[in-house]
Amino acid sequence: MSKPHIWLRAETKKQEQRTGLTPTNARKLIDAGFKVTVERSRQNIFNDDLYQQINCSMAELGGWQNAPENAIILGLKELPAENFPLTHQHIYFAHAYKEQNGWQDLLTRFTTGGGHLYDLEFLLDENNRRVAAFGYWAGFAGAALAALAWANKQQGLQPPLAPIESYPNKQCLIDDISKVMTLNDKKPRMLVIGAKGRSGSGAVTLASELGIEVVEWDLAETQKGGPFIEINQMDILVNCVFISGEGSSKNLPPFITTELLGQTNRKLSMIADISCDPYGSYNPLPIYQECTTFNSPCLRIIEGDNPLDLIAIDHLPSLLPKESSEDYGQQLVEHLLSLDNLSSGVWPKALALFKQKAAFNQ
Repeated sequence: MSKPHIWLRAETKKQEQRTGLTPTNARKLIDAGFKVTVERSRQNIFNDDLYQQINCSMAELGGWQNAPENAIILGLKELPAENFPLTHQHIYFAHAYKEQNGWQDLLTRFTTGGGHLYDLEFLLDENNRRVAAFGYWAGFAGAALAALAWANKQQGLQPPLAPIESYPNKQCLIDDISKVMTLNDKKPRMLVIGAKGRSGSGAVTLASELGIEVVEWDLAETQKGGPFIEINQMDILVNCVFISGEGSSKNLPPFITTELLGQTNRKLSMIADISCDPYGSYNPLPIYQECTTFNSPCLRIIEGDNPLDLIAIDHLPSLLPKESSEDYGQQLVEHLLSLDNLSSGVWPKALALFKQKAAFNQ
C-alpha cells in the first residue's frame, strides 16, 4: 500500500513565516515513503532550495487548489478567503470550532465539497492534551518583547515598541534586548503566572537568558484567588494562564483590575498577556478589549507620570519563525508519519470533532 501524498501549502497571512513542515521533517516523510509537494513561498523562513535539495516536488503558490484529490493539504494559518468548495483533506489551524468570524462559511465549504478538516488545535492524545503546540515560543517571545519595551521605557521612548518584524533566530533577539538593557542602571523584576506550563516555561527561560530576576507563580500561588496586590510590586507581568470560563472557573476573580492598577505605589510598567483572550467569556486580565499587533505592539492602559503598557499579540511565535517551526514540526512529524492509517492515533478524534461541528452547522 502506497503512502499518502502530503502537500505543503504556502502561507499567505501577512508576516507569517512559520511552517508546519521543515525541510528536515519533509525528508523524514520522504524516507518513509511519502510523496511531499511544497509550494514555492517568499514567506517561509526556510528557502525553497532547501526543500528541492531533498527531492520534494515543487509547486506554485496556491497550487493546492488543483492538487490531486488524494493529496492531504498541510498548512498552519487560515485559508485565503474564497467561496469555492473544499474537496481535500486539510490539516491546519482553522479557528472554526469556537464560532470565530467566518466559521459557518468555512465549514459549509467543507461539507459542500466533501472535504475533511483535521484541526491542528484539536490533535489530542488519550489525555486530551494537544500533541503539538507553539506555546513555549509564545511565552519566550512575549516575555522578550515585554523586557525590550520595559528597557525602552527607561530611556523615555514612546511608544515603547516600534513596529516589529520577525528575527532570523533567537540570538539576534537576545542581542537586541541586551543592548538596550545595558543602557539602564537596573534590570526589571518579572512575574510569570502559569510558570509551569508550556508558555510559562518559555517566559522563564527568556528571563534566565537575560539575567532578569523572575518570580514564578502557578496553581499553588494563585489558588487563593485575585486580585493580587503583589503584582503591583513587579516591573513586568507575563500572564501565561488561559481560563475558559467554564465550570468552576466562572467564579474565579481576575488577577488584576483597573482599580488595583490605579494605586499610587504601583511599580508595574509592562504586561504581556500571552494567553491573549480579551474577547473570551473569562479574561483574568479584564483591563483591555482588543489585541495588539506587530505593527502596533503596545496598548497604553494607563497614561500619566507612571504609564502602564500591555502587549497582547495573538501570533507571538511568528517573532521567531525558525525556532518555533523547528520545535513545532518536531512535535508534529511523528503524527504526520501515521497518516497512512487514519483510523489510529490522533486522527479519528480530530475527524469526529470536525463531523460534529459540520453537522451542527447544517
